[in-house]
Amino acid sequence: MGVHEHKKAALDNIRCAVVTISDTRTLDDDESGKLIAARLADAGHVVARRELVTDDASAVSGLFSELASDGGIDAVISNGGTGLGGRDNTYEAVSALLVKRLDGFGELFRRLSYDDIGSAAMLSRAVAGSIGGTAVFCLPGSPAACALGMDDLILPELGHVVKVMRS
Repeated sequence: MGVHEHKKAALDNIRCAVVTISDTRTLDDDESGKLIAARLADAGHVVARRELVTDDASAVSGLFSELASDGGIDAVISNGGTGLGGRDNTYEAVSALLVKRLDGFGELFRRLSYDDIGSAAMLSRAVAGSIGGTAVFCLPGSPAACALGMDDLILPELGHVVKVMRS
């Protein structure tokens, strides 16, 4: 079956968790988390949980493990903590949990980001893969980066990714 046939068989109504990783944001002022949740809802997916966790590796790891073991969550999409700062721990915390990596996600994200922000795109440590039967996508914290990741990468493939993981 070719990619077009696979996409036609993609699932709708994916149950998602949106996670913001930040020491400074709240759910009320979290523009990136709101953007991700709105894009998911507009595409017909379900935002089953919305969480905020501090930039602490063990807290991030614990929350992602909890979400992946929740049978009602098909995908986790996070924003924040993917940079090089001392408190940016998302990449390390989540990468250690991934059973399978989608290296192409980070590669494509940085390639597309390059068109917008030039060589600063190399500073992004966007990462994706699976933890058990749950798809995971980790985006930077800026709203522009989240819009790019959602519109150009995650939403076009989310139903396909979850369908493939279930097969």
